[in-house]
Amino acid sequence: MSTTTKRTGGTIEISPRNPADQSACIVLSHGLGDTAEGWADVAEHLASKMPYIKFILPTAPTQPVTMNGGFPMPSWYDITGLDERSNENCEGILESKNTILQLLQTEHSRGLPYSRMMLAGFSQGGALSLFVGLQMPSVEQKLAGIVAMSGYLPGAKQFNLTPGLEETPILHAHGTADPVVRFELAQKSKEFLKEKGAVNYEVKSYAGMVHSACPEEVEDIRAFIEKVLPHDLDSCIKPKSPSEMSVKELREAIRNAGLGSKAVGLMEKHEFVKLLQDHQNGKL
Repeated sequence: MSTTTKRTGGTIEISPRNPADQSACIVLSHGLGDTAEGWADVAEHLASKMPYIKFILPTAPTQPVTMNGGFPMPSWYDITGLDERSNENCEGILESKNTILQLLQTEHSRGLPYSRMMLAGFSQGGALSLFVGLQMPSVEQKLAGIVAMSGYLPGAKQFNLTPGLEETPILHAHGTADPVVRFELAQKSKEFLKEKGAVNYEVKSYAGMVHSACPEEVEDIRAFIEKVLPHDLDSCIKPKSPSEMSVKELREAIRNAGLGSKAVGLMEKHEFVKLLQDHQNGKL
């Protein structure tokens, strides 16, 4: 089983080369001022260990950030400060929540259950993952888990844990020497969410680690993912085989696979079918 990487605008998708091998999905959100590219290497590493998972890495919209003097940068929501009072409004967070929900809905429309999806993120992206993952619209959309790296719970004043999501597994990985998002914010986030009803929240500390990630943390995240989101053949997406697709569907599948340049000059349906089959079988 192998993977393929596709870049569309600011979004990166790392998927099983054969769509029928996909049995899970993780949306991985970057931190303040970063883009999807900042976490592509980590996602590709995790995908190499768990090639049945599709990783989706979106890029936040560029907008002014009050904490940084109003300077525009990729940001999931405005940050006025990281103290508890400043962290109440988070202007723009509902729009970003809808962006993440739409990504999950798209995967669900392809036949993947929400129970086979996870949210993960670093710093502001980890904060967004907690905010969205524990406020899914209904218990039927309960996720397999949430990973927050060096994050915190944002918008506590407007947060309400969706009934039925109390047991959602959460791994909160955080460096004890983080000068940006202090380690105590991880502990306070856990305490707040436990008061709201969360019962499966683990804070894992990394001695001396600042506002970054480390190999030990990535390995712990891999182990957590494999525990809550193991490969499940019964959950594999069942797409049409290339031979069953119309020419229109073939063209779309070829475009989505990033094979547009290889399709130039092809005219007959059997040529499109062969191109897509060769890609899915790792012959290209």
